[in-house]
Amino acid sequence: MQLVTNTATQGDAGAIDDLQVLITAQEAYPAFEEAVLDAKKTITASFRIFDLMTTLRSPRARQIGATWFDLFRHVLNRGVAIRLVVADFDAVAAVDLHRMAWRTQRQIEALREVVGPAANLSFSIALHAATCGVVPGLTLYPLVRSKLREIATKVAQMTRAERAEFRSEAPGLRNICDWDEDDLPRFPVRFPRVTPATHHQKLAVFDGKKVYIGGLDLNERRFDTKKHAQPAHQTWHDVQLMATGPVAAAAQAHLDTFLDSVSGKAPPAPASKGFLRTLARRRWNAPLHLSPHTEVSEIEQTHLHAIARSRQLIYLETQFLRHLPLARALARRAGEVPALRLIVVLPAAPEDLAFSDHQGLDGRFGEDQQLRCITCLQEAFGPERMLIASPVQPRKSDSKDRDALADAPLVYVHSKVSVFDDAAAIVSSANLNGRSMRWDTEAGLHITRQDQVVHVRERVMSSWLPADAGSEYLDCTSAFAHWADLVRTNTRLPPQDRRGFLVRYDSDAARESATSVPGVPAEIV
Repeated sequence: MQLVTNTATQGDAGAIDDLQVLITAQEAYPAFEEAVLDAKKTITASFRIFDLMTTLRSPRARQIGATWFDLFRHVLNRGVAIRLVVADFDAVAAVDLHRMAWRTQRQIEALREVVGPAANLSFSIALHAATCGVVPGLTLYPLVRSKLREIATKVAQMTRAERAEFRSEAPGLRNICDWDEDDLPRFPVRFPRVTPATHHQKLAVFDGKKVYIGGLDLNERRFDTKKHAQPAHQTWHDVQLMATGPVAAAAQAHLDTFLDSVSGKAPPAPASKGFLRTLARRRWNAPLHLSPHTEVSEIEQTHLHAIARSRQLIYLETQFLRHLPLARALARRAGEVPALRLIVVLPAAPEDLAFSDHQGLDGRFGEDQQLRCITCLQEAFGPERMLIASPVQPRKSDSKDRDALADAPLVYVHSKVSVFDDAAAIVSSANLNGRSMRWDTEAGLHITRQDQVVHVRERVMSSWLPADAGSEYLDCTSAFAHWADLVRTNTRLPPQDRRGFLVRYDSDAARESATSVPGVPAEIV
């Protein structure tokens, strides 16, 4: 994990001083733990998922305990103030995620008992303030009833003790269901307000001077190593940054204000060089709208700006590629600059389609949106200028389902990285879909210093390559041809003979599950 330090003079110093690129939780979790231990006064954080029972990985943290519960107890007892916001979720649309948030609440309550009232610990579960209007709510009601039936069926299969635990961890269901004497839910005809957006960001700021930011939440599911040598459903490839400089103060200002911004109580914090956000607020008296009002779309706009100036190579590593405005911008640039090449790294399948027997309409609609984007790009770039690759493990799989590709178990990609020539890089919590660009709360860094951009590209791209891959695989003037040859060769070879992780993405498999849903905004997936 090489550190890139700002060597510029004070007069031309950028938004980021020191920059550390952390590949997978194998690198990110220990660095996060070290930053917590080094904090002197304050830690402010917001995550989608934050499980205090997550195992500590760094040797220094392991000296004080086994889990993040122990780590928080240690730093609180030292007098460090901790403020943590964890995202809540619509209890009907995402009941499992809703339960995770309230399980964290229970962990925090236990932590308060241990550290005592003198500890400076602030915790909140934040459901996005935006709800859909009455008319789309009525339109979605059949889907809501379908989700409620799924919940009822799932609870009915639990033991009595499990049902009691479910009830305590799903407070969002209390206003829309009744519970019988056996702790089974009954859903009378009621019209719950759907919450279409969420706080998807993952960042922490230490003493206002250092920021940890990217696509990685904190729990055991997200821990993986760079070898990805485990069952496909346990793999998780992500990228996180640790940075110092003015961006840390900007991240702190965002964390201090974003809840008031999305609720419409206060304007967002001012824009700041190097720090990017998506913020949407609730609409007032808007019965026809499903979507929130997009207040800040810096991540989308910065992507569009960088695309319009790219001339050699654009590298995109993302969980989803579903935002048609970005695809069209890339297609336009392909027509303007014949020398421009595009490399995209995608998971072979979305998580819910790869690892679940239940293929929901939202996942199939997402595949439809992604196919539209890919088709747009294929028509613009052609096969000689665009490569879409998916990582798989170097071993054989007998599975014929979406958890395997090219006879090998997939590696699940969750990272959100975009690199444009040597000019700019974006690492954030935002996927390349409409939800992340316009609805959800997202945060990331915009890197424009050339040495830091090159460092990000080399660290991110090299994680997929064989150990003997030379610099020609990483340079923006030569990488495309070498990657295309590597992926073409790997796709033809048996898994054990491949070099690195990459094979060709299979859009045919996605096409089989893709489902168009007319009238539903693309941003919902």
